[in-house]
Amino acid sequence: MKINQLKIGSLLSYLQMGLSLIIGLLYTPVMIRLLGQSEYGLYNTVSSTISMMSVLSLGFNVSYIRFFSKYKKENDTQSIYRLNGLFLLIYGVIAAIVVACGVFLTTHLELVFDEGLTAGEYEIARVLMALLTANLAVSFPMSVFSSIISAHEKFVLLKLLGIGKTVVGPLVTLPLLLMGYRSIAMVAVTVAITWVVDICYLFFVLVKLKQRFLFGRVEKGLFRSIFNYTFFIAINMIVDQINWSMGKFLLGRFHGTSAVAIYSVGYTLYNHYHLFSTAISGVFTPRIHKTVLKTADDQSAQRQALTSLFTRVGRIQFLCLSLVATGIVFFGKPFIVNIWAGAEYGDSYAVTLLLVFSSLVALIQNLGIEIQRALNRHQFRSLAYIVMAIINLCMTVIFCRRYGAIGAALGTAISLVVANGLIMNVYYHKKCNIDVVYFWKNILRLAVGLIPPVAAGMLIDRFFDLNNLWVFGGSILLYVAVYAASMWLLGMNEYEKNLVVKPVKKILRKIGVGV
Repeated sequence: MKINQLKIGSLLSYLQMGLSLIIGLLYTPVMIRLLGQSEYGLYNTVSSTISMMSVLSLGFNVSYIRFFSKYKKENDTQSIYRLNGLFLLIYGVIAAIVVACGVFLTTHLELVFDEGLTAGEYEIARVLMALLTANLAVSFPMSVFSSIISAHEKFVLLKLLGIGKTVVGPLVTLPLLLMGYRSIAMVAVTVAITWVVDICYLFFVLVKLKQRFLFGRVEKGLFRSIFNYTFFIAINMIVDQINWSMGKFLLGRFHGTSAVAIYSVGYTLYNHYHLFSTAISGVFTPRIHKTVLKTADDQSAQRQALTSLFTRVGRIQFLCLSLVATGIVFFGKPFIVNIWAGAEYGDSYAVTLLLVFSSLVALIQNLGIEIQRALNRHQFRSLAYIVMAIINLCMTVIFCRRYGAIGAALGTAISLVVANGLIMNVYYHKKCNIDVVYFWKNILRLAVGLIPPVAAGMLIDRFFDLNNLWVFGGSILLYVAVYAASMWLLGMNEYEKNLVVKPVKKILRKIGVGV
């Protein structure tokens, strides 16, 4: 049963990822148009402000499984129950802090919105702030129950409920938006669905798993051990909030909700791009750990094996991501302006470009994150990302005041290039037993295949009317065809070609076509 849970859970993860992408691309533009730029920006500003409080979790939920596994191996049921109680108590205290902070922000909205809101918009912001505060506060203690389910490896339940949230939310919200209800109704539906899922978690843990919660004396030094384990995870969470939420907060304060809306459209497209990259690398995680363990006594063999895997996966990711990135260059603006968001979101194109291209190095190298963990050398990444967050915050404050949404994206882009393009590459080469010079030589050889499609894209942009929907769609198909042919002939090696050829041959054999 365990194997089935893992396999089916993995398949459901990819299904949820695909559904999130499809629903996001279809639902978001409708939501943007029905809310309007100002209220869409207002919703994103409030959401980002509240989401920054999620760092209060300090990554404790990640450590639950570690200590649960320890007690499970020792068959120490009472310690598991005390662990449950300790985590519920910790998150209960955090929830109380969230409520206090949320109430303060709700009654002092001038700290978030310096100016530019009408009286009606201030009232909407207060209601949104209250709803999202309540949702976040409840989510902290409820996360204990989802962690318990995950520790018991009931992945199918978790993924099915996750898919339910992904699908049901837009299906319920869209009719309400069409009927004239706005952001408050949208958030209320999200909160209601989240709480229903939380109740399902609670029921399953108490009734099916028969877990108990003891609040007595816990193992000496347990809290300190939990904190030590989660310290660097907490740093990463803080850095993520600075990188991806602080820009919206600053824009809302300096420029108002319209600037937040413009940035949010660009960030949403970038987020889909980022999600796509993690789907490619995630399946290689077990192989990395096996490789590190197998070659632990032979550093030369380890360097060769890790470099080979790092390069092979990086090339595959570059093949996929560079198609999307270069496609955004030529087709991104007409897509955003004419199809997806609307004419008033023209600057979102520049935001998308800045975020996509500045993150490209990190995304084709995200296998390195798991290599660091396998080698137990992931602490440096946290420290490097602190530097990145500080640079990002300083640059964003400077640029967003002058250039608005584009300035906020520019600050993030500069920090990403410094941290991922420079600092982490040096660290991979010096400390993680990866030949980064060999990696980039391979990427540059592959990048030769970009020359024909980029030339084709420039010609399409020059001579085709991309404002026509049929021409736009046909141009994308033409660009993909040129890209595929060019990469096949000029860039891809035999291994990469076989990744395409072998599945095709297998399918053809199954349908009775000889190959």
